[in-house]
Amino acid sequence: MTDGVVEGADVAARVALTWLAEPGNRVVWALVKAHGATETLERLLRGDIPDGPLRAAVNARTANADARKVAEAALRRGERVGARLIVPGSPEWPPCVDELAGLEMTAPGRVNWDTRTPLCFWVRGEHPLHETLDRSIAVVGARAATSYGTHVTHEMAYQLAGERWTVVSGGAFGIDAAAHRAALAAGGRTVAVLACGVDRPYPVGNTAMFERVLAKGLLISEWPPGAEPLRHRFLIRNRVIAAATAGTVVVEASARSGAAQTMSRVLALNRRAMVVPGPVTSAMSVGCHELLRTHPYARLVTSAADVLEEVGRAGEYLAPPPRGREHPRDALDEESALILEALPRNGTSTPEEISAGARLGLRTVLRRLSLLEAEGLVVRRESGIALARS
Repeated sequence: MTDGVVEGADVAARVALTWLAEPGNRVVWALVKAHGATETLERLLRGDIPDGPLRAAVNARTANADARKVAEAALRRGERVGARLIVPGSPEWPPCVDELAGLEMTAPGRVNWDTRTPLCFWVRGEHPLHETLDRSIAVVGARAATSYGTHVTHEMAYQLAGERWTVVSGGAFGIDAAAHRAALAAGGRTVAVLACGVDRPYPVGNTAMFERVLAKGLLISEWPPGAEPLRHRFLIRNRVIAAATAGTVVVEASARSGAAQTMSRVLALNRRAMVVPGPVTSAMSVGCHELLRTHPYARLVTSAADVLEEVGRAGEYLAPPPRGREHPRDALDEESALILEALPRNGTSTPEEISAGARLGLRTVLRRLSLLEAEGLVVRRESGIALARS
């Protein structure tokens, strides 16, 4: 066999394996790692696997369809819609997702057990996948977003895109859509990580937005073209969002939400975990506040500057500390401040009266009054010293 035939067989086998078992399957990934994709496919189709549930799933999938033919049809369909298949070892493969090989989640359930590295990515869009994700931040949150959440998301994602960071999200209604649209408005790149085929991005209500994403960024998915957006696939997809980016910002999340689940993967992968606080009366911020309360490594962020300070290289972004409006009095020494406090809000005082009120010596008061007058904080009148009008 030539290298091209071997490579083509490997690619087709990876497509077939993703159809037979959901992406991230721990057993399939380990077999591919040890024996390669083509041999793993042969073993699964022969039933030569120790995992009972996986064997049953393969039998159910192949009862009425041929895995190899399904893969061939998917590859043809992908070619028709302009989708390319990226596999490990390809120049476009993002190495950041390889860290999923060591991701261990303690929560029960298959979604938390099967968190391994993708076997392949289907990609639509002109930009190289690796380059696009190399400098990226995920912004995720509730579908039922509030006006507060969408406003914060738009401001944050717009500024991140303006700093040439790729904004990654899941393409859903609410916070996801606000993040994608803000990045597009800023003229930046954005990536939608889908839980279905790249030829049928979901939800349909965001079709116009997805078309704009294609023009400026990428649509990517582990599932072959034509795959349906099943509920559990969104939870499987979230591990990719967590691994593919330098950090993730959760803007709004209810008590039990996919955004909060994504953040558990972010924390487990030692990525930057950032949370936007919200009103304590809002049900859409309960999950955010719980993340901040229970995870010491989750950082509170309120602006793009905060986010950039977290994900940037040391010293690259330094957010200035928040300050109120500055007043000339802020820089006064203690004696000058005492003198101002001793002056009445209205009317005048003599130096002797100020000395008594400030409990300072008269010579000190006279010296400080000259400085305060030069600063424009006091004025001299015939009847004495008065505060200058602001």
